[in-house]
Amino acid sequence: MKVIHILQMALHIGILYGFYLIGIWIQEALSLAIPGSIIGMLLLFILLLTKILPVSFIESGTSLLIRHMPLLFIPVTVGVMNYFNVFKGEGIWLVVITIISTMIVFVVSGLISQWLVMRKENPDE
Repeated sequence: MKVIHILQMALHIGILYGFYLIGIWIQEALSLAIPGSIIGMLLLFILLLTKILPVSFIESGTSLLIRHMPLLFIPVTVGVMNYFNVFKGEGIWLVVITIISTMIVFVVSGLISQWLVMRKENPDE
């Protein structure tokens, strides 16, 4: 990789981290119940939606993070393994609940996306 590309990715990740810090600051300053990370993400979404912040300002940094996202779940998995005794005896129910809730998410997401595509193709209806 070129040094400039690495610096660009670092800058993009820094911008994302800045939105996180701004969200934390707003949450603490206003004593809101919403987590600061969510506030920062909403701010980023609004700026991207209004095109005040072009996607190109964060694109390579977000691509890097998305490519390596599975690595970010390893600590969570290890944390769950530390509390394995909590799941003992109830494991089968957790598996059933996980499968059912995943299927519900699949079905609802599919129906919503089909509805949005049909609405986009036929805006008059």
